[in-house]
Amino acid sequence: MGGLRELAAPFVALGPSGVAVRGRLKHLTVEDERVLRLVGDHLGGLASRDLKARCAAGLDHDSEQWAQRKRALTNESSSRWAGSITKATHDQWALARRGQLAHIQNLQAGVRTIAHRLSLPVGEKGSKRAPGGYRSRQEWHAKSRRLHVLEDRLQAARADGEAGVVRVVRGGKRLLNARHHLDAAGLTEEGWRARWEAGRRFLEADGESGKRFGNETIRVTCDGEVSLKLPAPLAYLANAPHGRYVLACRVAFAHRGEQWADRVTANRAVAYRIHEDTTQGRWYLTASWTIPAVKTVPLAAARARGMVGVDTNADHLAAWRLDVHGNPVGQPLRFAYDLSGTAAHRDAQIRHALIRLLHWARRHHLAIAIEDLDFQAEKTREKHGRRKRFRKLISGMPVARLRARLVSMAAELGITIVVVDPAYTSCWGAQHWQKPLTSKTRKTTRHDAAAVAIGRRALGHPIRRRTAPPPAHRSDEQGHRTVQARPGVPGREEPRPRIPGPRTRSVRAGCGGKAGDQDAQHRSWRPAEHESWQQDSLPLSL
Repeated sequence: MGGLRELAAPFVALGPSGVAVRGRLKHLTVEDERVLRLVGDHLGGLASRDLKARCAAGLDHDSEQWAQRKRALTNESSSRWAGSITKATHDQWALARRGQLAHIQNLQAGVRTIAHRLSLPVGEKGSKRAPGGYRSRQEWHAKSRRLHVLEDRLQAARADGEAGVVRVVRGGKRLLNARHHLDAAGLTEEGWRARWEAGRRFLEADGESGKRFGNETIRVTCDGEVSLKLPAPLAYLANAPHGRYVLACRVAFAHRGEQWADRVTANRAVAYRIHEDTTQGRWYLTASWTIPAVKTVPLAAARARGMVGVDTNADHLAAWRLDVHGNPVGQPLRFAYDLSGTAAHRDAQIRHALIRLLHWARRHHLAIAIEDLDFQAEKTREKHGRRKRFRKLISGMPVARLRARLVSMAAELGITIVVVDPAYTSCWGAQHWQKPLTSKTRKTTRHDAAAVAIGRRALGHPIRRRTAPPPAHRSDEQGHRTVQARPGVPGREEPRPRIPGPRTRSVRAGCGGKAGDQDAQHRSWRPAEHESWQQDSLPLSL
Protein backbone atom coordinates (compact mmCIF):
# COMPACT_ATOMS: atom_id res chain seq x y z
CA MET A 1 0.00 0.00 0.00
CA GLY A 2 2.96 2.32 0.44
CA GLY A 3 3.39 2.58 -3.34
CA LEU A 4 -0.10 3.97 -3.96
CA ARG A 5 -0.31 7.63 -4.79
CA GLU A 6 -2.32 10.04 -2.69
CA LEU A 7 -5.87 10.49 -3.90
CA ALA A 8 -7.31 13.92 -4.59
CA ALA A 9 -10.49 14.88 -2.77
CA PRO A 10 -13.78 14.94 -4.71
CA PHE A 11 -15.08 18.36 -5.71
CA VAL A 12 -18.14 19.85 -7.36
CA ALA A 13 -17.49 20.93 -10.95
CA LEU A 14 -18.03 24.58 -11.79
CA GLY A 15 -20.73 25.46 -14.28
CA PRO A 16 -20.11 27.03 -17.71
CA SER A 17 -19.04 30.66 -17.96
CA GLY A 18 -20.33 31.36 -21.47
CA VAL A 19 -23.03 30.48 -23.97
CA ALA A 20 -22.88 30.09 -27.76
CA VAL A 21 -25.86 29.52 -30.08
CA ARG A 22 -25.94 29.21 -33.84
CA GLY A 23 -28.51 30.13 -36.45
CA ARG A 24 -28.52 29.69 -40.21
CA LEU A 25 -28.57 32.64 -42.58
CA LYS A 26 -31.19 31.39 -45.01
CA HIS A 27 -32.13 32.84 -48.40
CA LEU A 28 -29.05 35.00 -48.85
CA THR A 29 -28.89 36.71 -52.21
CA VAL A 30 -25.92 36.46 -54.54
CA GLU A 31 -24.99 40.03 -53.66
CA ASP A 32 -25.12 39.23 -49.93
CA GLU A 33 -22.71 36.31 -50.34
CA ARG A 34 -20.40 38.41 -52.50
CA VAL A 35 -20.26 41.20 -49.89
CA LEU A 36 -19.65 38.73 -47.06
CA ARG A 37 -16.77 37.13 -48.95
CA LEU A 38 -15.22 40.49 -49.83
CA VAL A 39 -15.42 41.74 -46.25
CA GLY A 40 -14.18 38.43 -44.84
CA ASP A 41 -11.24 38.24 -47.24
CA HIS A 42 -10.24 41.84 -46.55
CA LEU A 43 -10.38 41.45 -42.78
CA GLY A 44 -8.74 38.02 -43.04
CA GLY A 45 -5.77 39.57 -44.80
CA LEU A 46 -5.48 42.15 -42.02
CA ALA A 47 -5.70 39.40 -39.40
CA SER A 48 -2.93 37.41 -41.11
CA ARG A 49 -0.69 40.47 -41.22
CA ASP A 50 -1.40 41.26 -37.57
CA LEU A 51 -0.66 37.69 -36.50
CA LYS A 52 2.64 37.81 -38.35
CA ALA A 53 3.59 41.00 -36.52
CA ARG A 54 2.61 39.49 -33.16
CA CYS A 55 4.67 36.35 -33.77
CA ALA A 56 7.65 38.48 -34.82
CA ALA A 57 7.46 40.43 -31.56
CA GLY A 58 7.66 37.23 -29.51
CA LEU A 59 8.24 37.72 -25.79
CA ASP A 60 9.17 41.39 -26.26
CA HIS A 61 5.58 42.35 -27.07
CA ASP A 62 4.12 45.11 -24.89
CA SER A 63 1.14 47.43 -24.77
CA GLU A 64 2.82 50.04 -26.93
CA GLN A 65 3.32 47.58 -29.78
CA TRP A 66 -0.29 46.46 -29.40
CA ALA A 67 -1.46 50.08 -29.70
CA GLN A 68 0.64 50.57 -32.83
CA ARG A 69 -0.80 47.45 -34.43
CA LYS A 70 -4.34 48.52 -33.62
CA ARG A 71 -3.81 52.01 -35.08
CA ALA A 72 -2.47 50.51 -38.30
CA LEU A 73 -5.50 48.22 -38.58
CA THR A 74 -7.94 51.03 -37.81
CA ASN A 75 -6.90 52.96 -40.91
CA GLU A 76 -7.91 50.04 -43.12
CA SER A 77 -11.04 48.90 -41.29
CA SER A 78 -12.48 50.56 -38.16
CA SER A 79 -11.53 50.83 -34.50
CA ARG A 80 -13.95 48.06 -33.50
CA TRP A 81 -12.84 45.71 -36.28
CA ALA A 82 -9.23 46.42 -35.25
CA GLY A 83 -10.01 45.60 -31.62
CA SER A 84 -11.60 42.27 -32.59
CA ILE A 85 -8.67 41.37 -34.84
CA THR A 86 -5.99 42.13 -32.23
CA LYS A 87 -7.91 40.23 -29.55
CA ALA A 88 -8.21 37.18 -31.82
CA THR A 89 -4.49 37.45 -32.60
CA HIS A 90 -3.56 37.44 -28.91
CA ASP A 91 -5.79 34.44 -28.24
CA GLN A 92 -4.32 32.52 -31.17
CA TRP A 93 -0.75 33.30 -30.11
CA ALA A 94 -1.47 32.22 -26.52
CA LEU A 95 -3.03 28.99 -27.77
CA ALA A 96 0.07 28.28 -29.85
CA ARG A 97 2.26 28.83 -26.79
CA ARG A 98 0.23 26.34 -24.76
CA GLY A 99 0.47 23.83 -27.59
CA GLN A 100 4.23 24.39 -27.73
CA LEU A 101 4.55 23.69 -24.01
CA ALA A 102 2.48 20.51 -24.35
CA HIS A 103 4.70 19.40 -27.24
CA ILE A 104 7.83 19.94 -25.13
CA GLN A 105 6.35 17.92 -22.26
CA ASN A 106 5.44 15.12 -24.67
CA LEU A 107 8.98 15.03 -26.05
CA GLN A 108 10.43 14.97 -22.54
CA ALA A 109 8.23 12.02 -21.60
CA GLY A 110 9.33 10.13 -24.73
CA VAL A 111 13.01 10.80 -24.06
CA ARG A 112 12.72 9.62 -20.44
CA THR A 113 10.91 6.44 -21.43
CA ILE A 114 13.34 5.47 -24.18
CA ALA A 115 16.39 6.28 -22.04
CA HIS A 116 15.04 4.12 -19.23
CA ARG A 117 14.31 1.15 -21.48
CA LEU A 118 17.67 1.44 -23.22
CA SER A 119 19.42 1.27 -19.84
CA LEU A 120 17.87 -2.13 -19.11
CA PRO A 121 19.12 -5.46 -20.49
CA VAL A 122 17.46 -6.69 -23.67
CA GLY A 123 14.46 -8.87 -22.87
CA GLU A 124 14.08 -7.83 -19.25
CA LYS A 125 10.46 -7.85 -18.18
CA GLY A 126 8.77 -4.72 -16.92
CA SER A 127 6.32 -4.12 -14.11
CA LYS A 128 3.02 -2.32 -13.77
CA ARG A 129 4.84 0.86 -12.80
CA ALA A 130 7.74 0.87 -15.25
CA PRO A 131 8.36 -0.71 -18.68
CA GLY A 132 11.06 -3.28 -19.17
CA GLY A 133 13.84 -3.58 -21.69
CA TYR A 134 13.30 -3.92 -25.42
CA ARG A 135 12.54 -7.34 -26.84
CA SER A 136 15.37 -7.67 -29.31
CA ARG A 137 18.70 -6.17 -30.21
CA GLN A 138 17.23 -4.81 -33.43
CA GLU A 139 14.50 -2.92 -31.58
CA TRP A 140 17.07 -1.61 -29.10
CA HIS A 141 19.15 -0.23 -31.98
CA ALA A 142 16.12 1.39 -33.66
CA LYS A 143 15.03 3.03 -30.43
CA SER A 144 18.52 4.32 -29.74
CA ARG A 145 18.39 6.15 -33.07
CA ARG A 146 14.92 7.46 -32.29
CA LEU A 147 16.23 8.78 -28.97
CA HIS A 148 18.68 11.02 -30.83
CA VAL A 149 15.87 12.26 -33.09
CA LEU A 150 13.65 13.13 -30.13
CA GLU A 151 16.49 14.84 -28.32
CA ASP A 152 17.15 17.04 -31.37
CA ARG A 153 13.46 17.91 -31.62
CA LEU A 154 13.34 18.65 -27.90
CA GLN A 155 16.35 20.93 -28.13
CA ALA A 156 14.82 22.85 -31.04
CA ALA A 157 11.44 23.13 -29.29
CA ARG A 158 13.07 24.41 -26.11
CA ALA A 159 15.05 26.99 -28.07
CA ASP A 160 11.84 28.22 -29.73
CA GLY A 161 10.08 28.34 -26.37
CA GLU A 162 12.83 30.38 -24.75
CA ALA A 163 12.89 32.77 -27.71
CA GLY A 164 9.10 33.06 -27.85
CA VAL A 165 8.90 31.69 -31.39
CA VAL A 166 5.61 30.02 -32.29
CA ARG A 167 4.31 28.68 -35.58
CA VAL A 168 0.68 29.33 -36.38
CA VAL A 169 -1.31 28.60 -39.54
CA ARG A 170 -4.48 30.61 -40.07
CA GLY A 171 -6.95 28.16 -41.50
CA GLY A 172 -5.39 25.15 -39.82
CA LYS A 173 -2.28 23.07 -40.33
CA ARG A 174 -4.31 19.98 -41.19
CA LEU A 175 -6.12 21.73 -44.02
CA LEU A 176 -2.84 23.17 -45.26
CA ASN A 177 -1.24 19.73 -45.45
CA ALA A 178 -4.32 18.34 -47.18
CA ARG A 179 -3.35 20.43 -50.22
CA HIS A 180 -0.56 17.94 -50.92
CA HIS A 181 -2.83 14.90 -50.45
CA LEU A 182 -6.07 15.83 -52.17
CA ASP A 183 -6.93 12.25 -53.14
CA ALA A 184 -6.53 10.98 -49.58
CA ALA A 185 -8.59 13.91 -48.27
CA GLY A 186 -11.31 13.35 -50.87
CA LEU A 187 -11.04 16.92 -52.20
CA THR A 188 -10.58 18.57 -55.54
CA GLU A 189 -8.29 21.53 -55.96
CA GLU A 190 -11.27 23.87 -56.30
CA GLY A 191 -12.96 22.37 -53.25
CA TRP A 192 -9.81 22.67 -51.18
CA ARG A 193 -9.33 26.28 -52.28
CA ALA A 194 -12.89 27.19 -51.28
CA ARG A 195 -12.47 25.56 -47.86
CA TRP A 196 -9.06 27.24 -47.37
CA GLU A 197 -10.38 30.70 -48.19
CA ALA A 198 -13.42 30.21 -45.94
CA GLY A 199 -11.19 29.13 -43.05
CA ARG A 200 -9.00 32.23 -43.36
CA ARG A 201 -11.81 34.79 -43.52
CA PHE A 202 -12.41 37.00 -40.51
CA LEU A 203 -15.99 37.99 -39.68
CA GLU A 204 -15.99 38.22 -35.89
CA ALA A 205 -17.06 41.13 -33.71
CA ASP A 206 -16.93 41.48 -29.92
CA GLY A 207 -20.00 42.79 -28.12
CA GLU A 208 -20.30 46.03 -26.15
CA SER A 209 -22.73 46.55 -23.31
CA GLY A 210 -24.69 49.79 -23.58
CA LYS A 211 -24.46 49.92 -27.35
CA ARG A 212 -27.47 49.41 -29.57
CA PHE A 213 -28.44 45.70 -29.58
CA GLY A 214 -25.18 44.90 -27.81
CA ASN A 215 -22.91 45.10 -30.85
CA GLU A 216 -22.07 48.01 -33.14
CA THR A 217 -20.05 46.07 -35.72
CA ILE A 218 -22.29 43.07 -36.47
CA ARG A 219 -25.76 44.11 -35.39
CA VAL A 220 -28.71 41.74 -35.04
CA THR A 221 -32.04 43.32 -34.15
CA CYS A 222 -34.78 41.73 -32.08
CA ASP A 223 -36.63 40.60 -35.21
CA GLY A 224 -33.49 38.95 -36.69
CA GLU A 225 -32.28 41.60 -39.11
CA VAL A 226 -28.51 41.29 -39.64
CA SER A 227 -26.27 44.19 -40.64
CA LEU A 228 -22.55 44.81 -40.45
CA LYS A 229 -20.30 47.83 -40.47
CA LEU A 230 -18.21 47.81 -43.65
CA PRO A 231 -14.46 48.48 -43.48
CA ALA A 232 -13.38 51.84 -44.85
CA PRO A 233 -12.03 50.51 -48.21
CA LEU A 234 -15.35 48.68 -48.84
CA ALA A 235 -17.69 51.45 -47.79
CA TYR A 236 -18.95 51.79 -51.38
CA LEU A 237 -20.84 48.48 -50.96
CA ALA A 238 -23.15 49.93 -48.29
CA ASN A 239 -26.91 49.69 -48.82
CA ALA A 240 -27.84 51.45 -45.56
CA PRO A 241 -26.84 54.71 -43.84
CA HIS A 242 -23.58 55.14 -41.94
CA GLY A 243 -21.62 52.70 -44.07
CA ARG A 244 -23.62 49.59 -43.13
CA TYR A 245 -24.74 46.64 -45.22
CA VAL A 246 -28.04 44.92 -44.33
CA LEU A 247 -28.50 41.29 -45.34
CA ALA A 248 -31.70 40.31 -47.09
CA CYS A 249 -32.40 37.38 -44.75
CA ARG A 250 -33.49 37.06 -41.13
CA VAL A 251 -31.88 34.87 -38.49
CA ALA A 252 -33.55 32.99 -35.66
CA PHE A 253 -32.05 31.02 -32.78
CA ALA A 254 -33.99 27.90 -31.92
CA HIS A 255 -31.88 27.23 -28.83
CA ARG A 256 -31.76 29.89 -26.08
CA GLY A 257 -33.62 32.27 -28.33
CA GLU A 258 -35.41 33.91 -25.41
CA GLN A 259 -32.15 34.52 -23.53
CA TRP A 260 -30.61 36.07 -26.63
CA ALA A 261 -33.66 38.27 -27.17
CA ASP A 262 -33.52 39.48 -23.55
CA ARG A 263 -29.89 40.50 -23.93
CA VAL A 264 -30.44 42.26 -27.25
CA THR A 265 -33.46 44.13 -25.91
CA ALA A 266 -31.46 45.29 -22.88
CA ASN A 267 -28.47 46.29 -25.07
CA ARG A 268 -26.17 43.84 -23.32
CA ALA A 269 -22.98 42.62 -25.01
CA VAL A 270 -23.33 39.81 -27.57
CA ALA A 271 -20.43 38.67 -29.78
CA TYR A 272 -21.15 37.40 -33.30
CA ARG A 273 -19.30 35.32 -35.85
CA ILE A 274 -20.32 34.71 -39.48
CA HIS A 275 -18.82 31.73 -41.29
CA GLU A 276 -19.47 29.65 -44.40
CA ASP A 277 -19.85 25.89 -44.58
CA THR A 278 -18.44 25.18 -48.05
CA THR A 279 -19.37 21.49 -48.01
CA GLN A 280 -23.09 22.28 -47.77
CA GLY A 281 -23.06 25.77 -49.24
CA ARG A 282 -24.56 27.39 -46.14
CA TRP A 283 -23.83 30.47 -44.05
CA TYR A 284 -24.20 30.53 -40.28
CA LEU A 285 -24.25 33.18 -37.56
CA THR A 286 -22.99 32.27 -34.09
CA ALA A 287 -23.94 34.43 -31.10
CA SER A 288 -22.06 34.13 -27.81
CA TRP A 289 -22.10 35.89 -24.47
CA THR A 290 -20.80 35.39 -20.96
CA ILE A 291 -22.99 34.34 -18.07
CA PRO A 292 -22.44 34.78 -14.34
CA ALA A 293 -20.74 31.91 -12.59
CA VAL A 294 -23.25 29.32 -11.43
CA LYS A 295 -23.23 28.90 -7.66
CA THR A 296 -22.21 25.34 -7.03
CA VAL A 297 -24.02 23.18 -4.53
CA PRO A 298 -21.97 22.19 -1.45
CA LEU A 299 -20.55 18.69 -1.63
CA ALA A 300 -22.55 17.60 1.41
CA ALA A 301 -25.80 18.68 -0.27
CA ALA A 302 -24.86 16.83 -3.46
CA ARG A 303 -24.42 13.64 -1.42
CA ALA A 304 -27.72 13.99 0.46
CA ARG A 305 -29.81 11.72 -1.80
CA GLY A 306 -27.10 9.43 -3.12
CA MET A 307 -25.14 9.48 -6.32
CA VAL A 308 -25.00 8.18 -9.87
CA GLY A 309 -21.55 6.76 -10.57
CA VAL A 310 -20.53 7.00 -14.24
CA ASP A 311 -17.59 5.18 -15.83
CA THR A 312 -16.45 6.63 -19.16
CA ASN A 313 -15.45 4.14 -21.86
CA ALA A 314 -14.59 4.18 -25.53
CA ASP A 315 -18.09 3.23 -26.70
CA HIS A 316 -20.46 3.70 -23.76
CA LEU A 317 -21.12 5.24 -20.36
CA ALA A 318 -21.64 2.70 -17.57
CA ALA A 319 -23.84 4.12 -14.79
CA TRP A 320 -25.15 2.75 -11.51
CA ARG A 321 -27.31 4.44 -8.89
CA LEU A 322 -26.04 4.39 -5.29
CA ASP A 323 -27.82 5.30 -2.06
CA VAL A 324 -26.32 7.57 0.60
CA HIS A 325 -24.54 4.59 2.19
CA GLY A 326 -22.77 3.66 -1.04
CA ASN A 327 -24.87 0.58 -1.84
CA PRO A 328 -25.90 -0.06 -5.48
CA VAL A 329 -29.62 0.33 -6.10
CA GLY A 330 -31.54 -1.24 -8.96
CA GLN A 331 -29.90 -2.30 -12.18
CA PRO A 332 -26.87 -0.78 -13.94
CA LEU A 333 -27.51 1.16 -17.12
CA ARG A 334 -25.40 1.58 -20.23
CA PHE A 335 -25.59 4.60 -22.53
CA ALA A 336 -23.89 3.65 -25.78
CA TYR A 337 -22.45 5.92 -28.46
CA ASP A 338 -20.60 5.39 -31.73
CA LEU A 339 -17.47 7.51 -32.26
CA SER A 340 -16.91 6.53 -35.88
CA GLY A 341 -17.69 8.75 -38.84
CA THR A 342 -17.61 12.50 -39.11
CA ALA A 343 -17.05 14.96 -36.27
CA ALA A 344 -20.68 16.07 -36.42
CA HIS A 345 -21.86 12.47 -36.07
CA ARG A 346 -19.53 11.84 -33.11
CA ASP A 347 -20.69 15.01 -31.41
CA ALA A 348 -24.33 14.08 -31.89
CA GLN A 349 -23.70 10.62 -30.45
CA ILE A 350 -22.10 12.08 -27.31
CA ARG A 351 -24.93 14.58 -26.84
CA HIS A 352 -27.55 11.86 -27.22
CA ALA A 353 -25.86 9.62 -24.62
CA LEU A 354 -25.41 12.47 -22.17
CA ILE A 355 -28.97 13.73 -22.39
CA ARG A 356 -30.29 10.22 -21.63
CA LEU A 357 -27.96 10.00 -18.63
CA LEU A 358 -29.02 13.43 -17.38
CA HIS A 359 -32.73 12.70 -17.72
CA TRP A 360 -32.29 9.46 -15.76
CA ALA A 361 -30.41 11.28 -12.99
CA ARG A 362 -33.02 14.03 -12.94
CA ARG A 363 -35.88 11.57 -12.46
CA HIS A 364 -34.20 10.33 -9.28
CA HIS A 365 -33.01 13.81 -8.16
CA LEU A 366 -29.41 12.65 -7.90
CA ALA A 367 -26.00 14.17 -8.57
CA ILE A 368 -23.60 12.55 -11.04
CA ALA A 369 -20.08 11.40 -10.19
CA ILE A 370 -17.52 11.27 -13.00
CA GLU A 371 -13.76 10.75 -13.15
CA ASP A 372 -11.31 13.58 -13.71
CA LEU A 373 -9.74 11.85 -16.69
CA ASP A 374 -6.97 13.24 -18.88
CA PHE A 375 -5.21 10.96 -21.36
CA GLN A 376 -2.87 13.60 -22.77
CA ALA A 377 0.13 12.01 -21.06
CA GLU A 378 -1.02 8.46 -21.81
CA LYS A 379 -1.14 8.50 -25.61
CA THR A 380 2.58 8.43 -26.39
CA ARG A 381 3.82 5.56 -28.50
CA GLU A 382 6.96 5.39 -26.37
CA LYS A 383 4.97 4.49 -23.27
CA HIS A 384 2.75 1.81 -24.79
CA GLY A 385 5.03 0.58 -27.58
CA ARG A 386 3.41 -2.11 -29.71
CA ARG A 387 0.04 -1.79 -27.96
CA LYS A 388 -1.47 0.02 -30.91
CA ARG A 389 -5.01 -1.09 -30.16
CA PHE A 390 -4.78 0.27 -26.63
CA ARG A 391 -3.29 3.55 -27.85
CA LYS A 392 -6.09 3.86 -30.37
CA LEU A 393 -8.63 3.04 -27.67
CA ILE A 394 -7.58 5.77 -25.25
CA SER A 395 -7.03 8.25 -28.07
CA GLY A 396 -10.62 7.77 -29.19
CA MET A 397 -12.11 8.48 -25.76
CA PRO A 398 -13.37 12.09 -25.78
CA VAL A 399 -12.90 12.57 -22.04
CA ALA A 400 -12.22 16.33 -22.03
CA ARG A 401 -15.00 17.22 -24.49
CA LEU A 402 -17.42 14.82 -22.82
CA ARG A 403 -16.85 16.28 -19.37
CA ALA A 404 -17.15 19.88 -20.60
CA ARG A 405 -20.38 19.11 -22.43
CA LEU A 406 -21.74 17.15 -19.47
CA VAL A 407 -21.10 20.04 -17.08
CA SER A 408 -22.73 22.51 -19.46
CA MET A 409 -25.82 20.38 -20.08
CA ALA A 410 -26.16 19.47 -16.39
CA ALA A 411 -26.15 23.15 -15.39
CA GLU A 412 -29.24 23.74 -17.53
CA LEU A 413 -31.10 20.89 -15.79
CA GLY A 414 -29.93 21.82 -12.30
CA ILE A 415 -27.90 18.63 -11.84
CA THR A 416 -24.68 18.69 -9.81
CA ILE A 417 -21.53 17.08 -11.20
CA VAL A 418 -19.01 15.71 -8.69
CA VAL A 419 -15.50 15.04 -10.01
CA VAL A 420 -13.36 12.36 -8.36
CA ASP A 421 -9.81 11.11 -8.68
CA PRO A 422 -9.68 8.30 -11.31
CA ALA A 423 -6.90 6.35 -9.59
CA TYR A 424 -7.57 2.62 -9.12
CA THR A 425 -11.33 2.85 -9.70
CA SER A 426 -11.37 0.12 -12.36
CA CYS A 427 -9.13 -2.39 -10.59
CA TRP A 428 -10.58 -1.84 -7.12
CA GLY A 429 -14.13 -1.85 -8.45
CA ALA A 430 -13.55 -5.18 -10.19
CA GLN A 431 -11.79 -6.56 -7.12
CA HIS A 432 -14.42 -5.65 -4.53
CA TRP A 433 -17.71 -5.29 -6.41
CA GLN A 434 -17.83 -7.25 -9.66
CA LYS A 435 -18.31 -10.71 -8.19
CA PRO A 436 -20.65 -9.74 -5.30
CA LEU A 437 -22.95 -7.93 -7.72
CA THR A 438 -23.07 -10.82 -10.21
CA SER A 439 -26.04 -13.16 -9.94
CA LYS A 440 -27.75 -15.81 -12.03
CA THR A 441 -29.87 -13.18 -13.76
CA ARG A 442 -27.28 -10.40 -14.03
CA LYS A 443 -23.71 -10.39 -15.22
CA THR A 444 -21.88 -7.41 -13.80
CA THR A 445 -19.13 -6.10 -16.03
CA ARG A 446 -15.89 -4.50 -14.98
CA HIS A 447 -17.22 -1.14 -16.13
CA ASP A 448 -20.34 -1.49 -13.95
CA ALA A 449 -18.15 -2.24 -10.95
CA ALA A 450 -16.00 0.80 -11.76
CA ALA A 451 -19.14 2.96 -11.77
CA VAL A 452 -19.90 1.74 -8.24
CA ALA A 453 -16.34 2.56 -7.16
CA ILE A 454 -16.61 6.06 -8.65
CA GLY A 455 -19.92 6.69 -6.91
CA ARG A 456 -18.63 5.49 -3.55
CA ARG A 457 -15.57 7.71 -3.81
CA ALA A 458 -17.80 10.70 -4.60
CA LEU A 459 -19.94 9.89 -1.55
CA GLY A 460 -16.85 9.83 0.66
CA HIS A 461 -16.95 6.06 1.29
CA PRO A 462 -14.02 3.70 0.76
CA ILE A 463 -14.32 1.46 -2.26
CA ARG A 464 -13.97 -1.72 -0.21
CA ARG A 465 -17.23 -3.33 0.75
CA ARG A 466 -16.39 -3.78 4.44
CA THR A 467 -14.21 -1.92 6.90
CA ALA A 468 -12.70 -2.95 10.22
CA PRO A 469 -14.83 -2.55 13.37
CA PRO A 470 -13.64 -0.38 16.23
CA PRO A 471 -11.31 -2.21 18.69
CA ALA A 472 -13.91 -2.21 21.47
CA HIS A 473 -16.37 -4.19 19.30
CA ARG A 474 -14.00 -6.89 18.08
CA SER A 475 -14.87 -10.36 19.33
CA ASP A 476 -11.31 -11.17 20.30
CA GLU A 477 -10.11 -7.64 21.20
CA GLN A 478 -7.13 -6.30 19.25
CA GLY A 479 -6.36 -9.46 17.30
CA HIS A 480 -9.32 -9.46 14.91
CA ARG A 481 -8.83 -9.05 11.16
CA THR A 482 -8.81 -5.54 9.75
CA VAL A 483 -10.67 -5.98 6.46
CA GLN A 484 -12.90 -8.50 4.80
CA ALA A 485 -11.09 -11.45 3.26
CA ARG A 486 -10.94 -11.55 -0.50
CA PRO A 487 -13.47 -13.79 -2.28
CA GLY A 488 -10.73 -16.16 -3.47
CA VAL A 489 -9.14 -16.78 -0.06
CA PRO A 490 -9.60 -20.46 0.92
CA GLY A 491 -11.55 -21.01 4.11
CA ARG A 492 -12.59 -17.43 4.56
CA GLU A 493 -16.03 -18.53 5.83
CA GLU A 494 -14.62 -21.21 8.15
CA PRO A 495 -13.64 -20.86 11.82
CA ARG A 496 -10.28 -19.24 12.39
CA PRO A 497 -7.49 -21.69 13.24
CA ARG A 498 -6.73 -22.30 16.89
CA ILE A 499 -3.86 -20.20 18.19
CA PRO A 500 -1.94 -21.69 21.13
CA GLY A 501 -2.27 -19.80 24.37
CA PRO A 502 -5.14 -18.08 26.11
CA ARG A 503 -7.07 -15.56 24.04
CA THR A 504 -9.26 -14.26 26.89
CA ARG A 505 -8.96 -14.24 30.62
CA SER A 506 -11.48 -17.03 31.20
CA VAL A 507 -11.68 -19.19 28.07
CA ARG A 508 -8.89 -21.08 26.32
CA ALA A 509 -8.30 -20.53 22.60
CA GLY A 510 -10.70 -22.48 20.40
CA CYS A 511 -12.95 -23.50 23.28
CA GLY A 512 -15.29 -20.51 23.43
CA GLY A 513 -18.99 -20.79 22.88
CA LYS A 514 -19.99 -21.13 19.24
CA ALA A 515 -16.38 -20.90 18.09
CA GLY A 516 -17.30 -22.76 14.91
CA ASP A 517 -20.75 -21.26 14.37
CA GLN A 518 -20.72 -18.94 11.37
CA ASP A 519 -23.91 -17.22 12.51
CA ALA A 520 -22.03 -15.93 15.56
CA GLN A 521 -19.11 -14.65 13.52
CA HIS A 522 -18.76 -11.33 11.77
CA ARG A 523 -19.31 -12.62 8.25
CA SER A 524 -21.31 -11.30 5.32
CA TRP A 525 -25.01 -12.20 5.38
CA ARG A 526 -24.80 -13.55 8.97
CA PRO A 527 -27.07 -12.56 11.88
CA ALA A 528 -24.13 -11.12 13.78
CA GLU A 529 -24.02 -8.21 11.35
CA HIS A 530 -26.13 -5.85 13.39
CA GLU A 531 -23.69 -3.72 15.38
CA SER A 532 -23.62 0.03 14.94
CA TRP A 533 -20.22 -0.08 13.28
CA GLN A 534 -21.32 -2.44 10.52
CA GLN A 535 -21.51 -0.92 7.03
CA ASP A 536 -24.86 -1.29 5.30
CA SER A 537 -25.24 -4.50 3.33
CA LEU A 538 -26.19 -4.79 -0.31
CA PRO A 539 -29.78 -3.90 -1.24
CA LEU A 540 -32.41 -6.60 -0.98
CA SER A 541 -33.23 -6.17 -4.66
CA LEU A 542 -29.96 -7.85 -5.54
